[in-house]
Amino acid sequence: MKGPLLQVQDLHTRFETYRGTLRAVEGVSLRVARGEIVALVGESGCGKSVTALSIMRLIRAPGKITGGRVFLDGEDLLAKSEAEMRDIRGGRIAMVFQDPLSTLNPTFTVESQITETLRVHGVASGAEARSRAVELLEAMGIPAAKDRLRSYPHELSGGMRQRVMIAIAVSCQPELLIADEPTTGLDVTLQAQIMDLLASIKQERGLATVLITHDLGVVAQFAERAAVMYAGQIVEECPVSQLMAEPLHPYTRGLLRCVPRLGRPDVPISPIDGVVPDLVNLPDGCRFAPRCPAAMERCGQAIPRLYPVGGERTVRCYLHEPPDAPATAREGD
Repeated sequence: MKGPLLQVQDLHTRFETYRGTLRAVEGVSLRVARGEIVALVGESGCGKSVTALSIMRLIRAPGKITGGRVFLDGEDLLAKSEAEMRDIRGGRIAMVFQDPLSTLNPTFTVESQITETLRVHGVASGAEARSRAVELLEAMGIPAAKDRLRSYPHELSGGMRQRVMIAIAVSCQPELLIADEPTTGLDVTLQAQIMDLLASIKQERGLATVLITHDLGVVAQFAERAAVMYAGQIVEECPVSQLMAEPLHPYTRGLLRCVPRLGRPDVPISPIDGVVPDLVNLPDGCRFAPRCPAAMERCGQAIPRLYPVGGERTVRCYLHEPPDAPATAREGD
């Protein structure tokens, strides 16, 4: 049996700042099967986007990947040269960023940006690339696609810019797509359209997807598995159906209590008390302990491991520690 398409093992990414070392990603492990949508969920600043950029090898100084392995179909991306990674980015792995206006080049037309990607990765050039660009825009649901090729990014609406970004991302038929908050800044209708588009692309092409989001409604509707992040660590991972029906980690339960219930005005929205910890001055022990209503003395002494809780589920919480588990865990385990 083949292994997962993407396998991240014990990934660590840090940033050296004037205040000290900022531990953005600590011991993250993640797997994505072919054709699967896995959501990476959490509040802003929890390390989701840094995890994605680390997978793509796009971390720049003062940031640095300090440990771990990232395998794509069995090949370690962290061992690749920069020249090899340039071929992989946009070819085998593509990324849709959350702000297309700042990601698309404002001085080039839509046509030049799509055809350049096709040319660089050896997919098509010249008239063939232009024809392919029209087909891509039409597949993305952009009307008058030929006319839109001559447009500059600022001449397009937010929804159209995001569709162009997705067209560029899938133009070379990648194996894996990383979508980083792909509906940020769009109204509810456009959000639904973009997510439906990504879902149809996944269905048609069997495209594996890492969906980075803070929106649990999007997770419930489109993802198959979810990994919940808090302060640089994954605290719970399981099929989405289990996460929604019975969240186990206190942080996950808190996130779900923040979501309004459709047709249930009697169910109050309850914010999570406290604030996200400073990633330069992290608390001892469990990082959620200072905000956790179920915290025990030991929670502030050592970081709990990701404990297996039946099937494909793991939870980083002493409340779910097996009787035979070690008493302590090493940093970032």
